[in-house]
Amino acid sequence: MSGQSLTDFDTLRQGANLAIASADLDKKTAITRSAAQRWFSRTLSLRSPMDGGVSERPGRPDRPELLPPRLVKKRNLNTQAGRIALLHAIAHIELNAIDLALDIVARFASESVPLSFFDGWMQVAFEEAKHFNLIRDRLVELGADYGDLPAHDGLWQAAHDTRNDLTARLAVVPLILEARGLDVTPSLQARMVETGDTKSAAILQIIYDDEKKHVAIGAKWFRFLCHRQRKNPEETFRQLVRANFRGQLKAPFNDIARAEAGLTPSFYRSLSSVNAS
Repeated sequence: MSGQSLTDFDTLRQGANLAIASADLDKKTAITRSAAQRWFSRTLSLRSPMDGGVSERPGRPDRPELLPPRLVKKRNLNTQAGRIALLHAIAHIELNAIDLALDIVARFASESVPLSFFDGWMQVAFEEAKHFNLIRDRLVELGADYGDLPAHDGLWQAAHDTRNDLTARLAVVPLILEARGLDVTPSLQARMVETGDTKSAAILQIIYDDEKKHVAIGAKWFRFLCHRQRKNPEETFRQLVRANFRGQLKAPFNDIARAEAGLTPSFYRSLSSVNAS
């Protein structure tokens, strides 16, 4: 990789910002891994007055074409083209998940929280980068690549809508968007196995296991902030979802996996028919 060094930053916030801004996806994932490893080894400080502002949109390559969600075609997993389309859609989700995790770190680096808060979100960013690379490598094995198909442009909206409120960010990103992955991934994995694509199914298992940890990190810190504010976590979650989430919570829910991650049905069941657009 040419250009800026992967270690050319002195604080975690600088590294997160550098990764978010990169339109070179190999560099984005490499900077994310480097920042995480240096942070875990405590060779980076958290922030500096010289860090600069946070990117309002992440860096992206020229492709894929970004469309409204309603214009992205449905996928038939019985064909290889359909499986490629599904993997491409998952790669797009994982790419956005990298930037969403990094944005929590960069945007809220001055928040009064323990350093272990940033440990958790850099672990999430590190694993989302791993997921993206696994899916992209699988696409290449199938004769495709990320960028070959259109993708939708709705995921980053969650970052923009909650840019001024960490508690709202945690409610929407890990506790809605990531939790949705716990609902849908097992059935997608089973369908991959039915078609004989056990290699893709194994990657989905890795993603599923990691996403459960990500939801747990979100639930832990959401409760921490609510308790510090002397607020009821479940009531606060429902209020923040109604105010900040534009989509709809759709059943069926994977109640067991969600509960294992600390997200019990009392959080979300009453919201399943709410459209807070």
